[in-house]
Amino acid sequence: MGQTSHLGDYQQVDTESSTYESKKEDDTYTKDGTVDYLKNPANKKKTGTWKACGFILGNECCERLAYYGMSSNLVRYFKYHLNEHSATASRNLSTWTGTCYLTPLIGAFIADTYLGRYWTIATFSIIYAIGMGMLTVSASVPGLKPTCDENDVCSATKAQIALCFTSLYLVALGTGGIKPCVSSYGADQFDSHDEDEEKQKSSFFNWFYFVINIGALIAHSVLVWIQDNVGWGWGFFVPTIAMVIAIASFFSGTKLYRNQIPGGSPLTRICQVVVASFRKKKIQFPSDSSLLYETSYFGCSSAENCKIERTLDFVFLDKAAVATTSDHTNGSIDPWKLCSVSQVQELKAVLRLLPIWATGVMFATVYTQIGNLFVLQGSTLDTHIGLSSFKIPPASLGIFDTLSVIFWVPLYDRVIVNVARRVTGQPNGLTQLQRIGTGLFISIFSMLCAGILEVIRLNMVSKNNFYEIEQIPMSIFWQVPQYFFMGCAEVFANIGQLEFFYEQAPESMRSLCAALQLTITALGSYVSALLVTIVTFITTRDGNPGWITDNLNYGHLDYFFWLLAGLSVVNLGVFIVLAQRYTYKKSVAVVC
Repeated sequence: MGQTSHLGDYQQVDTESSTYESKKEDDTYTKDGTVDYLKNPANKKKTGTWKACGFILGNECCERLAYYGMSSNLVRYFKYHLNEHSATASRNLSTWTGTCYLTPLIGAFIADTYLGRYWTIATFSIIYAIGMGMLTVSASVPGLKPTCDENDVCSATKAQIALCFTSLYLVALGTGGIKPCVSSYGADQFDSHDEDEEKQKSSFFNWFYFVINIGALIAHSVLVWIQDNVGWGWGFFVPTIAMVIAIASFFSGTKLYRNQIPGGSPLTRICQVVVASFRKKKIQFPSDSSLLYETSYFGCSSAENCKIERTLDFVFLDKAAVATTSDHTNGSIDPWKLCSVSQVQELKAVLRLLPIWATGVMFATVYTQIGNLFVLQGSTLDTHIGLSSFKIPPASLGIFDTLSVIFWVPLYDRVIVNVARRVTGQPNGLTQLQRIGTGLFISIFSMLCAGILEVIRLNMVSKNNFYEIEQIPMSIFWQVPQYFFMGCAEVFANIGQLEFFYEQAPESMRSLCAALQLTITALGSYVSALLVTIVTFITTRDGNPGWITDNLNYGHLDYFFWLLAGLSVVNLGVFIVLAQRYTYKKSVAVVC
């Protein structure tokens, strides 16, 4: 059934491949198999590059403004408007954030298998906007929003809580089709077979992350202030409008985009290799590897991208490409018994990514604290600016993480890369893994700063008996170093991961591998929630207040930060060992 169901798709791909092949020698058209919105070979002069990326970057800027405008202060909404305990609010935020970065697996599967990246982004963006609209209603319409007394003590009914979380998880579903596709879709606008355009692709990832933080900058400053001083109804309405603008920006560039043709289910092809290699685990491997099965590959739209050179790792999987007399069913090759070398190499490429992927989880756990425990820590500090009566919302300190990113991205792209090129001889200055490792190292200092600040804060509480004071006389701006270090770490680790997972992924699985990279953040959020749960369970025994208390003056948040710093050091050591053993993907071999 699986083979029959995809036959029409394969025939369509073959037809479009023939059209492409007839024109591929013409420099007017791209050579990576991309097509325009009419499914004709993409004209290099009329489509792609930065003229198309402008609309994609505009979409991402507004979408991130909407996301961070909603999520950066959400832990305070849970605590003070839904009346949740500190640990519960932290856990609920981590769980929801994790889901936002887990649903991309769904979107990536749909994009690679059925819709392509363009229609996946468009469809899920609409779902996202609907969820944002519902969230706005849940925070602004009487009867649906939490009720607050004259002392601003709020409570919410079960129905109101259910509406709030239904809206949030609808947003989480919407993000699932956007996150894994947008960065890859932007990179698709540069022809990998054009030397000039290929050089621009690496720069695209830097500026992609730059515009993300422009959106975050507005969210952490303007929108957080609106939420704390005007109201949550307006605080959610403005991000909703931003999401509508994001959708409009994306559709405006339709005629300029280059699109990759969906190559069929990547998960099915992976499973076929696993099943075929298991079935043939006892057969003799041929002494001449050139005898392994290879064919024109249905997942590609250009012959130059179809056949991938065999590598010598995970050799047990190569048996899936050993041809036997029993590989045919009803006169045709059974894909669950015989797979091409290129198909086997796709699975190998994904397997090589997994150890590096696993080391990113601890970094994501640390990064999660920006919108979580950093905000709760800031809520205990003096939020006044100087001697004025103006108060800065605790979540607005995230602006310094954003400013750090905005500072470091151009510096890295224009200065550090050039200096590193002279030292390392690498075209991009640092290799992708060197860049990620640098970010992991810098993130440790963020946790150290947070822990040291908490020690100083608790000493002041203890010496002056400030236990029942909501905000002690210590400026919130002492949090700036921990945010600044985290922003610097992002520029190295997160952007490095974006580029690494795109470049090392099989071409027909780039959305899936982008989603895999995003699940790092999901698991980081879940690990954060799990650590909070475990720490709370252990430290509250025998009537002890625990590390993370409702009134943080009685707790030991510093111990939790030390725990994260220690785990980060161990994680960095593991990463260094894995990075030294990693072999970068070989160039596609043109086999005709």
